[in-house]
Amino acid sequence: MWKREKRRGKHVGSGARTRRFVRALPPLMIIGGLLFDVFTPPTFTAIPLFVAAPLIAAPFFSLASTVRTGIASMLAVIVLRLYSSTLPEAVPLIELLTLATVSVLAVVINGVVRRSNEQLASARYIAETAMRAVLPQPADRTGGLQVAARYEAAQADEFVGGDLFAVSDTPWGVRLVVGDVRGKGLDAVETVAVVIGAFREAAEQEASLEGVAGRLERALAREEARRGGLDVLEGFITAVLAEIPSGLPRVRIVNRGHPEPILLHPDGALEVLRPSVPALPLGMDLGTWPECTDEWDLPAGTTLLLYTDGLSEARNDEGVFYDPAARLRGRIFPGPEELLSALTDDVRLHTGGESTDDMALLAVVRPAEGQPDRRRTVPIVGAEEA
Repeated sequence: MWKREKRRGKHVGSGARTRRFVRALPPLMIIGGLLFDVFTPPTFTAIPLFVAAPLIAAPFFSLASTVRTGIASMLAVIVLRLYSSTLPEAVPLIELLTLATVSVLAVVINGVVRRSNEQLASARYIAETAMRAVLPQPADRTGGLQVAARYEAAQADEFVGGDLFAVSDTPWGVRLVVGDVRGKGLDAVETVAVVIGAFREAAEQEASLEGVAGRLERALAREEARRGGLDVLEGFITAVLAEIPSGLPRVRIVNRGHPEPILLHPDGALEVLRPSVPALPLGMDLGTWPECTDEWDLPAGTTLLLYTDGLSEARNDEGVFYDPAARLRGRIFPGPEELLSALTDDVRLHTGGESTDDMALLAVVRPAEGQPDRRRTVPIVGAEEA
């Protein structure tokens, strides 16, 4: 743990030092140009340093700072030429004209960069809004269970992904789905919307998890036909479907090629819920696949954790995958939200804040008698916001 914290601290410190260096570079160029011109023979010129200062400032500084940098460079040249009594000559005038032209160009570059940043910020906001609209927000108390859900983007500027979760209280108990659509972007979000819509409908109508999985398969087949035929390798979805019957301390699970859920017991013991029969992901279109539902005990105080491979395939700088079972074994959490917070913090420490895949997490607790309700939030955050 200490090594990971040290590595993350070095990463953050390095980024801060780089930003400070970039902001100090334009004035350093001007000061360096002054010293170079004063202490070198007249045949040498420091104009390239003065020209570079506003160009460096343009993409990183504000408009006012860019203008000030250009003016400072021109004043520095004027002072030097007055000092050497060469200002009225042709070469110094050409230098000043060149510097003025470059300063105007730097202002133009600054405007282009600012408009691009504004457009990017708008695109980020639209993407985040779309993702919040597509992803359901499960109630913190559903069917007598405590629920917490979280979606985290791999990077702060990437809010559109293909991870999904949903919770539905049905006549057969609370039903859950966590899945991962292959790919990113709007196509992935569209597929997420199809899967969640199909799950909500099927969860209310189908008497078994096998029936719900079959409905999802048919919904994906219709989507494939609507799009004119998706490539089989582009359209598949790994997913876990779970059902917790009302008043029955059991959990039923259908796993379609997804990372295995984890049961965390109130004494710190942990159980990985591996399927008895491995199955292909949804939407592979490789013929009829026999569904297999497995059951496990879910006593009071036990937490069911579902997650996507953004968690289990997160790597550190040595290429070692994050192992949620190993990290959680022996640990006790007061509620599902605390579990997800600890988990996301720990995986960021493992990766040094450089995750490459989105991560969806869903934690469900069957509360023990007398256990108080806890509030739940569903934040969508980027890695740099940690």
